[in-house]
Amino acid sequence: VQLQASGGGLVQAGASLRLSCGVSGRAVSTFGMGWFRQAPGKEREFVAAFRRSGTTTYYAETVKGRFTLSKDNAKNTVYLQMNSLKPEDTAVYYCAADSAPYSILSQLRQLDGYDYWGQGTQVTVSS
Repeated sequence: VQLQASGGGLVQAGASLRLSCGVSGRAVSTFGMGWFRQAPGKEREFVAAFRRSGTTTYYAETVKGRFTLSKDNAKNTVYLQMNSLKPEDTAVYYCAADSAPYSILSQLRQLDGYDYWGQGTQVTVSS
């Protein structure tokens, strides 16, 4: 299984970006999926995730209302739509896949709740 994150870039505050995470080697519908980010000098933190069922999406409080997580099973891709970007959103963004049939929210928020990771894509938001 491989995850390929893309879509990052340099934007001004208030702009939007859509990150993509292409999954190969297995159907994305068999995974719970998450996005994390890591700013310079900081630990990697949870951004958003959904379980394999995809019925409920969870967001960090810092991005709730601005970011939207979605997936396209036909394209085997997960998206993170980021609107109203702020300078504090600047980070490397990583997608991750959880192969467990069911994970509780606390697991989805943790790095060790995932089995596969993408390589990261840089998002820089200027003020």
